[in-house]
Amino acid sequence: MNAELLNGSCHCGAIKFEVRTAVTPAIRCNCSLCRRKGILMSPPFVEGNLKILRGEDSLAMYQFNTRVAKHYFCKHCGVHPFLQTPMGTDFWRVNIGCLEGIGPFTLETGLVDGASLPVMEGV
Repeated sequence: MNAELLNGSCHCGAIKFEVRTAVTPAIRCNCSLCRRKGILMSPPFVEGNLKILRGEDSLAMYQFNTRVAKHYFCKHCGVHPFLQTPMGTDFWRVNIGCLEGIGPFTLETGLVDGASLPVMEGV
């Protein structure tokens, strides 16, 4: 699927955004955090393809382990709309379940082996 301009939001609507991305190949990650969140993620895209339209002050960010990836979530409803990946600051993914008009359960998915990424000792 080609990159297209899509609208998205968290569950409560405090955060609204638009993103230019493909939705396939969609992936799940098996790292400890993503496994618990259970989200389906878009292919990676560059930061300039994400525009927060409303609610930047409602975003909180969580980092763990190597503290490279930045997992953003809504302070009010807890939904994780997007993340900056551990591939570096220029690569982002969006939670496909937050996108309008996309059925996440209709997409074929792949798996990223995030559980095998390097781990910081003593964290």
